[in-house]
Amino acid sequence: MSVGFIMLVHTALDRAAEVARHWATRGCPVVIHADARVSRHRYRKLVKALSDLENVRFCTRYRCEWGTWSLVAAAQTASEMMLDSFPDVRHIYHASGSCLPLRPVEDLVAYLEKHPKTDFIESVTTRDVPWTMGGLDEERFTLRFPFSWKRNRILFDTYVEFQRRFGLKRRIPDGLNPHLGSQWWCLTRQTLSAILSDPRRATYDRYFKRVWIPDESYFQTLTRLYSTNIESRSLTLSKFDFQGKPHIFYDDHMQLLRRSDCFVARKIWPQADRLYETFLSDDRTSMADAEPAPEKIDRVFSQAIDRRTRGRSGLVMQSRFPNDGWENGKTAGPYSVFEGFNNVFTDFEQWLTRRTGARVHGNLFDTKRVHFAGNEKVFNGCLSDSAELRDHAPKSFLSNLIWAARGERQCFQFGPTDAQAISWYLTTDSNAHISVISGAWALMLFQSNRNFADIRTEAARLQRIESEHLDILRSPYTMARVRIWTLAEFLQDPMHHLQTILDETGPRAQRRLTEVPTMVDMTGFGQFLQNLKNQGMKPVLMGDFPLTGDDSHLKAAKAKPYLVR
Repeated sequence: MSVGFIMLVHTALDRAAEVARHWATRGCPVVIHADARVSRHRYRKLVKALSDLENVRFCTRYRCEWGTWSLVAAAQTASEMMLDSFPDVRHIYHASGSCLPLRPVEDLVAYLEKHPKTDFIESVTTRDVPWTMGGLDEERFTLRFPFSWKRNRILFDTYVEFQRRFGLKRRIPDGLNPHLGSQWWCLTRQTLSAILSDPRRATYDRYFKRVWIPDESYFQTLTRLYSTNIESRSLTLSKFDFQGKPHIFYDDHMQLLRRSDCFVARKIWPQADRLYETFLSDDRTSMADAEPAPEKIDRVFSQAIDRRTRGRSGLVMQSRFPNDGWENGKTAGPYSVFEGFNNVFTDFEQWLTRRTGARVHGNLFDTKRVHFAGNEKVFNGCLSDSAELRDHAPKSFLSNLIWAARGERQCFQFGPTDAQAISWYLTTDSNAHISVISGAWALMLFQSNRNFADIRTEAARLQRIESEHLDILRSPYTMARVRIWTLAEFLQDPMHHLQTILDETGPRAQRRLTEVPTMVDMTGFGQFLQNLKNQGMKPVLMGDFPLTGDDSHLKAAKAKPYLVR
């Protein structure tokens, strides 16, 4: 007999009885502490279920509460009964009612026989490993905590702030260097008996009664005074999430638990029937030479925490929906926004689809309706072409569109005639690739057959809208990939600019560009701009465009994209 178990139980007593019987029938004594909050009927039922086992004991019961001294008192009482009742026990293993042995008891006995004088207890200082949760590191040892954090949160926080404000601090007993660690330890008889029979135990107990979460520091600190050989690790697999709450293991975690090679795991879901049936059976293979290695599954838990805290890219979690900026990426993948291209070219959308294989939409944010590719009325994810529905939540509309079409590059047109509420969202989205030909909207007015006074008014309005949009795109908060050309700059070498766009948009565009979309007729456009200027509206977003009646430069620009180099 080399190891005995002390178990602290408060729920799922039937499962705790199964585990206790598993250990006891294999020669390991068990002392059980049942929370005083457990009803008398349930407690008697537990005692009766294990009454046929001579090496199972029940110790004095305390009313236990998380973060309070009662958990230490329960462990002390159970340990004292274990040391007094079973003198042959060499190691005492601290477990809970939700623990489950992962390896045969013989493996644990053999392992401890190889380490007869080793104490397995996680014990670190707050200065060395700042992994504590709740904002209290060293302060948990220097402040007083007479109020329950769970039941009296306001009093707890108020009293902590009061002590901080007036500089009230407790004196740590001489010779103590506070340490923290997991409460699931395995100590030698020598070390544990030295802690419980220390002449200064009353002083230490009085001090730790006002320490916050003392079950994570009492044995971890006092072991340092008496142990001659400490391995600062636990033999129990116990993983915690980003809030400091323990992960719960279910049936589908079986292979994960086996890979850890740990002797015991917590917390196990009480209804995990497959886990209990498998790990409490007698036909399990011994792994006597395997060293407990919980770090082998750390990557899985890191990924789980990352998924829980960040979510999937482009998919807003309901729990974080009210918090702007908490999403893991605004959208699910790269997409392209083209501004002004359908004003310069008559068949730009069809041409881009042929060249890249991407899904090319029209103006998704047109004020009248959503122009999906192929003039569809409904897109993936049951997105409607209703402008009213889209404008109710334009950000969600775009993120849903990109999410519903994952794996396919989405492209759409945008301009000053569209609803502008999406501008900042586009600008701050790292997945957005925005290409702008500023001032291209003037070609639309140039080709319209409207009264010139109305054209002038509309030109002034569109120029103001696009100017504000360009200011947003050039802001220091921009995360999108933005390219901006004036109309004049773009027309100087459209082949080169189109090739650059194709290289980043689709994998099909591997060869050099040999065809370009059809450019609109710009004959007389220079005089049109001069007329706007003459009417008091100065067009500035088109770039260094000669505002004369000579259109020879436009004809050259028009012909240039069709040259094959």
